[in-house]
Amino acid sequence: METKKKAAYTFLVLLGVISLFSDLTYEGARSIIGPYLLLLGASAATVGFVSGLGEFIGYALRLVTGFISDKTRRYWFITILGYTINLFAIPLLALGPGLGWVYACVLLVLERFGKAIRHPAKNTIASFAASEVGAGKGFALQEAMDQIGAVLGPLMLFLTLAVKGREEKLSAYAFSFLILGIPAVITLALVFFARFKYPRPHEFEKDDPNPVPKRFHRAYWFYLVGIAFLAAGFADFPLMAFHFAKTGLLPDALVPVLYAVAMGVDAVAALVFGRLYDHRGMGAIVLSSLISAFFAPFVFLGHSAVTAVVGMVLWGIGMGAQESILKAAVTTIVSKEKRGTAFGIFNTAFGAFWFLGSWLMGVLYDRSILALVIFSFLAQLAALPLFSHSGRLLRRTAEASSQTSAGN
Repeated sequence: METKKKAAYTFLVLLGVISLFSDLTYEGARSIIGPYLLLLGASAATVGFVSGLGEFIGYALRLVTGFISDKTRRYWFITILGYTINLFAIPLLALGPGLGWVYACVLLVLERFGKAIRHPAKNTIASFAASEVGAGKGFALQEAMDQIGAVLGPLMLFLTLAVKGREEKLSAYAFSFLILGIPAVITLALVFFARFKYPRPHEFEKDDPNPVPKRFHRAYWFYLVGIAFLAAGFADFPLMAFHFAKTGLLPDALVPVLYAVAMGVDAVAALVFGRLYDHRGMGAIVLSSLISAFFAPFVFLGHSAVTAVVGMVLWGIGMGAQESILKAAVTTIVSKEKRGTAFGIFNTAFGAFWFLGSWLMGVLYDRSILALVIFSFLAQLAALPLFSHSGRLLRRTAEASSQTSAGN
């Protein structure tokens, strides 16, 4: 019979495989959706608006779905519903040539809607097992396997389009979306298997001798403000790709390769800092944020391909930390009864401030690249004392709880 810890590891690996196939599906789609919409007749402004709307919905709605998942405790049902909408909107894009760009745009938004439904519930399910093996390691494993799928998806479609490239371009793209139905079906089958194998994942979570309060701890709110600063200063890849193309630092063909390199760094950084978080707590977040804050000077002020690569490596470290130990911290700070809501608030705040920061950096880019770099760097540095204070508050609570237990 499996020990509880071994079963938790097995469950996390299974969730990681689910993440791999799901990322393969929708990251593959995201790598070609822009050209596809243009071929269907949508304008560039429409593509930008719909993409932005989808991302906003994908983050903002998590506040609601996280609250609902906590209230109902139907984490598996919500996860399955979200995955179904999220994944099967993608192969349906293959019908775009007959139904038009409006149809495709609706599916694009629907895909983000599905992700918003399942994301807080799935993170909560993962947090139960992660708390048994170490929150940092648990979420780092998820992120590492996520990134494998994020690299394989675009590569798979690159090969598909290379093989089908001799056909009419629109039908080749439609066929590519149809192919993505295969990993979508595999993902959903694995989710149902995980639900059957581990119907009560909350039982993985061990009793904490120093439990966090069932209400939101003050440390959470300081942490959330830190997240807002960090997200605001963290540039999105399209802006950096635009800069590389405009300045000619890199040949156009090498930009996707550089992105793949950053995703590889992302996976390794998630594993390294995830393990460090389990030993150093908030100190790991402070360290990773400090390192990644230097990406902007290298990316935007450098004058060679070498500085571009260094900047993207630093950016990849930040991405790995964001997708692993930032979630692990929520697991540490918030009790399991409130964790779905906490993940929803976390994701909404992160998405909103990343959007606002990216928009501001885009405006600054047209006026002063130096101003962009200063804003990015200082915004990320502003998060560090907030993370440190959050960690101190948690330690004080743990120490007070230990003294109370000892006194009794």
